[in-house]
Amino acid sequence: MFRMEIHVWLMAFCVIVASAHQWRRDPTLNKHWELWKKKYSKEYQNNNQEELRRMTWEKNVQFIALHNLEYSLGLHSYELGMNNLGDMTSEEVSLVLTGLKIPSWWTQNSTSHKSNVGIGIPESIDWRDKGCVTNVKDQYSCGACWAFSAVGALEAQLKLKTGKLESLSSQNLVDCSSFYGNHGCNGGYMPAAFQYIIDNKGINSEASYPYKAKDGVCHYDPAARAATCSKYTLLPSGNETYLQDAVAKIGPVSVAINANQPSFFLYRRGVYNDAKCTNQHLNHAVLVVGYGKENGMDYWLVKNSWGINFGLEGYIKIARNQGNRCGIASYCSYPSI
Repeated sequence: MFRMEIHVWLMAFCVIVASAHQWRRDPTLNKHWELWKKKYSKEYQNNNQEELRRMTWEKNVQFIALHNLEYSLGLHSYELGMNNLGDMTSEEVSLVLTGLKIPSWWTQNSTSHKSNVGIGIPESIDWRDKGCVTNVKDQYSCGACWAFSAVGALEAQLKLKTGKLESLSSQNLVDCSSFYGNHGCNGGYMPAAFQYIIDNKGINSEASYPYKAKDGVCHYDPAARAATCSKYTLLPSGNETYLQDAVAKIGPVSVAINANQPSFFLYRRGVYNDAKCTNQHLNHAVLVVGYGKENGMDYWLVKNSWGINFGLEGYIKIARNQGNRCGIASYCSYPSI
């Protein structure tokens, strides 16, 4: 699978190279290009590589400008903005910065969400306000989004159970859960991570097992165990009411989304409601840490793992009750301690 993805990327790269021969940079953007490179410490191996990245960046600049013009005319509920990913295509972002792999056979050890669904829940909630969410992290060029989503959900449960908020080790999951169908930086699935923690009787802290953004040899230390997991729960697929109930009554929930659209990685603010972001081709794992309403539109508050330069300092508000936008309610799970 990984070799096939590399082959697809190389084909796309060849298309970019061919297009570059017909492309001419816009000199009016020279200053902005230099400012952008300086802000994000961008360096390129040679002039040819810089030309390719400049071409992609200019296309994204134009895409952002046209979208935001339409936003000013009331045609969109969200704005776009240039960030550190601005010299990448959406295909490259999907290949390098996602990594969700959903096994078709995964059902083991799941339990039903027991609740009077939808009854007694608040109109809005933000678990950050309750001290249950750690700082935004960055997975870098490693497809470990699934690990960050899983530890984020477990970190919240640890706080609710013990009163202690501690950053747990995504690298522990990257290195040690391959027996459960995960593939480290080549992708994985949150329930598989939870099952590993259950069987392993623990997970280390980030401090004792730091993130390296690459696959490594498992060196879990039982003496440095920071949290455990007793079970996990899978929510009914595609049901946003169940997801809202779980977020309100249980805490942050691990979810899968479609992050394939160019508008996604260039999101800046507002409620993300791109009609092209369907519940098909889910490729990214994130954490729903709340929900609410903005300018009359319901949203899910989502913690990403692309660092603080993405969106709202690492967060995105995805449209809620819009037919399962981006597939956010398709594969939802949360752990219990």
